[in-house]
Amino acid sequence: MNTKDLLVEILVEELPALPFLKEFPHIGCKWQEALEKYHLSATPEVFYTPRRIVIFCPKFPLMTSDRNEEFFGPPLGVGYVDGDVKKGLSKAGEGFCKKAQASKEDLCVITKDGKEILYFSRKIAGVGVGSVLPAIISDFLDSLNFGKSMRWGSLQKSFIRPIRNICILFGDETIAMNAFGFEAKKATKIHPDKGFLWQEVRSIKEYFDVLKNGCVILSQAERKAKILQELHAFSQEKNISVQIDNALLEEIVAITEYPRALFGEFDAKFLTLPPEVIITSMKENQRYFAIKKDEKLYNGFIVVSNSTALDVGKIIAGNQKVLKARLSDAMFFYQNDLQRGLKPDGLGDVAFGFDLGSLKDKVAREKNIALFLVQKYQAFLDMPSERAKNLIARALEISKADLLSEMVYEFPELQGLMGYYYAKAQGEDELVCQAIKEQYLPTGEDSALPSGIFSSIVALSNKLDSIFSLFSIGKIPTGSKDPFALRRACAGVLKIVLEYQIPFDLHSDIAELFATCSYKPLDIALIEDFFIERLEGIVGLNASIYRSVLGSKERDVSKIVLKANALHTFFENSDKEAFISTFKRVANITKEIKNHKENTNTSKINENLFKQPEEIALYKAYKGIEAKEFRSIDAEIAALFSLKTPLDVFFQNVLVNDNDSAIRENRKNLIFSIYQKFLQIGDVKEIAF
Repeated sequence: MNTKDLLVEILVEELPALPFLKEFPHIGCKWQEALEKYHLSATPEVFYTPRRIVIFCPKFPLMTSDRNEEFFGPPLGVGYVDGDVKKGLSKAGEGFCKKAQASKEDLCVITKDGKEILYFSRKIAGVGVGSVLPAIISDFLDSLNFGKSMRWGSLQKSFIRPIRNICILFGDETIAMNAFGFEAKKATKIHPDKGFLWQEVRSIKEYFDVLKNGCVILSQAERKAKILQELHAFSQEKNISVQIDNALLEEIVAITEYPRALFGEFDAKFLTLPPEVIITSMKENQRYFAIKKDEKLYNGFIVVSNSTALDVGKIIAGNQKVLKARLSDAMFFYQNDLQRGLKPDGLGDVAFGFDLGSLKDKVAREKNIALFLVQKYQAFLDMPSERAKNLIARALEISKADLLSEMVYEFPELQGLMGYYYAKAQGEDELVCQAIKEQYLPTGEDSALPSGIFSSIVALSNKLDSIFSLFSIGKIPTGSKDPFALRRACAGVLKIVLEYQIPFDLHSDIAELFATCSYKPLDIALIEDFFIERLEGIVGLNASIYRSVLGSKERDVSKIVLKANALHTFFENSDKEAFISTFKRVANITKEIKNHKENTNTSKINENLFKQPEEIALYKAYKGIEAKEFRSIDAEIAALFSLKTPLDVFFQNVLVNDNDSAIRENRKNLIFSIYQKFLQIGDVKEIAF
């Protein structure tokens, strides 16, 4: 038998859920990387509870792999004195021997990259894994990154929480390990409700049995399934709908060893609060699941306990008492905010950041941007221009006022949403209320978008000002760093534009919008390139197709995507290599034509100079496309690529570089005109598959 089962338990103080969950997807890969360093390979199963990380590898090798270690030395002429083997090794040759730990008799000569060089190899036999496992585990733990770590005792090493034991069970034996200030025990700990003493384990089977009998559900998948099953049971029993927040569920799985779902209630008077306030308070402060009944928020909640107690009455009562205090505070904040009203008076005292002024200054800039957009998108707004301007101005005037409220101070994630409720309470127009609510949308990859053009203009103004103002003071994202989430803001602008198919030119519109406010001088090309880079990720097509459309000088976002998708669809349903070959030849010929700008129309083509039937046929086919109006970009692309056949015949039978200069230039002008027609869609020479 060449394998045994391996189990490693790292027992720690209680893990903080969020940083641990962020690193958890990488733990299996990092374990395998640690194994590879020692010439081992085994696929792990990774389990965790709040107090342990467990690596279980069935059929783990008993020995590390045999391997050949190779050393490549200097060229022969450098490795020996004057390149003469008889004169012995040079200093470089002796240095190679020392590095390879070899004698000069062991060296041989091989040819590498056409040169004779010194070479040495040795076979290294595998060793028993028991001798390397402690080092593997130490390297593995060092590789884990939880953002922040801590030291304890007199140790120099650190970890996310103090490590209390490392139990290594290899088949029927225990591997000793001295690390982190202790000697490893062949023991573990069970649920605190069942005792605090060490529980000895002598085998992997006994380890699993001890945990099971000690009310520790090791598998996070089993804990999650247990919670979901109990939530479903409550739904059936009480005719309710439990609002399952997946992020909250994962966090609860990470902080419980023996989860038990319990049902609690709160005073119905608190339902006068906005539902989001109640849900946020329950989720953020207490990690409760909210409940709906008949499509409305119900005055109940589900708390997942980590207790094995038979009498859960006190647990439920305690949680109800804490929630009552939380909601009482929220009610106090809410009533104070309603009494004060949604007033932007204090925004001048709140700094936006750096030397960009206050939030009042930001709102003023957003108004300037919004008025430009109202004029640009008037046709998309179902209202007179003056009314649109007045309502947009009002929405922006009070859009940030909820940042001064007590509720948003307590729950910053409710900004915008609380502004919506406060605006409604003071009788603002519904469009204004909705725009305040949606001003930050989209907030992420799968986030909803503003529900209409009116709200979109407010959201666009917010995002564009953030991008423009921060770019103007040099706060431009670099590498993976984007502390002000400008990439997300940029993607949000693009998604809104694409959703509503509104015109937005990345060159002219950005330049004009930037000029509406007194930003510090900036090369606008930086912002244009920033948007172009983000748009490529949103389009998600072959990068060369995207670049080809950009090569057409098209900068309207919707048209870029439309053209790129149409080209992609055409090539997906055609012999792409054959088409690209033909039209790249067209593009290459045009490189020889001077003064392209003077040759962009058919007035430079003299049809009387066409003599051969192939060039006449190509010209007629081209003129037919020129004269036609196409109903769709797909139809236009299909028509343009239909020129492939007459082009192939033309190239096969017609000499472009004719001796007669007039005929030569006329033929080149025909090819260039065809290229220019294609250039209205994309630059074909950029496309590659």
